[in-house]
Amino acid sequence: MASERITLTVAGPGGDREVSLSSPNRVIWPELGITKHELAEYVIAVAGPFLRANGHRPVSLERYPDTVEGESFFSKNPPRGAPDYVHEVMCTYNSGRRHPQVVLDEAAAIVWAVQMNTVVFHPWASLAADTDNPVELRIDLDPQPGTDFADAAAVAPALRDVLREAGLEAWLKTSGNRGIHVFCPIEPTHEFLDVRHAVIAAGRELERRMPDRVTTNWWKEERGARIFIDFNQANRDRTMAGAYSPRALAAATVATPITWDELAAGVDPAAFTVRTVPRRLAEIGDPWAELQARPGRIDTLLEWWQRDLDAGLGELPFPPEFPKMPGEPPRVQPSRAKKTDE
Repeated sequence: MASERITLTVAGPGGDREVSLSSPNRVIWPELGITKHELAEYVIAVAGPFLRANGHRPVSLERYPDTVEGESFFSKNPPRGAPDYVHEVMCTYNSGRRHPQVVLDEAAAIVWAVQMNTVVFHPWASLAADTDNPVELRIDLDPQPGTDFADAAAVAPALRDVLREAGLEAWLKTSGNRGIHVFCPIEPTHEFLDVRHAVIAAGRELERRMPDRVTTNWWKEERGARIFIDFNQANRDRTMAGAYSPRALAAATVATPITWDELAAGVDPAAFTVRTVPRRLAEIGDPWAELQARPGRIDTLLEWWQRDLDAGLGELPFPPEFPKMPGEPPRVQPSRAKKTDE
């Protein structure tokens, strides 16, 4: 009879910890038969690079009490009874409210999150030491209907050129699905709204150069078969699946850091899964090992933002759950707005 609870020994900064895992044989990815125990072993195997990318910062946990085919919910507050090695930090949200959010600082904390049925980890772009000022500028290249990963891969090098012109070095990861996430390490000198404006400025510049292939249009009806530069992912409390986080997809894919050479060679994002990424790390190491070594600044992008404002390009829409923001255009999709005007 299958054991209903096991204990895993997890190395930590102060020595080994014993972490209890209930229902270890519960299947999380039905098509592949990947169990909760296998997921725990995966996060232990990738704990080093995972913590470099996602540790010491607020993180939202996407939890699946059954399988990835079932219901899920997001957990931000540390639940009652969390062990003392699971930390927290007080965060301010766009509504102005404040509450503590989970911070993962060691491998045992990631395993604990798996025990709590976490599948996807969504880290903030800022650290727990300063939650208001991001240490990363993040750009989500989001394929729209009629486009796919190859289309995102085709425009990513041009985005890299734009960012280099602004004094930033771009790093890549797969989204774990069809998209590409581009990260630039930055000095934590500006708050989230400024960083969002920097992303918009970079997106608009790329759109000028590749108008038939990329778009910054917020409304889906205006995007067409182009890659959408999702600038709103740069907002406070808007997150992407973190580096080395599994995705709740049938193939158990992982959001995986890759090199620019791999992208140029035609990398297959479906090849990076819970079962293959540990071997990849053992063979080639972590492509993001030096990501935070030389952070840049967003001053040039903010100059471009101001240049566009002066030219008549204003603020862009915010997500619907956000409070009304200064200078924001009406949150009405263009086709409905036209009907109202008629």
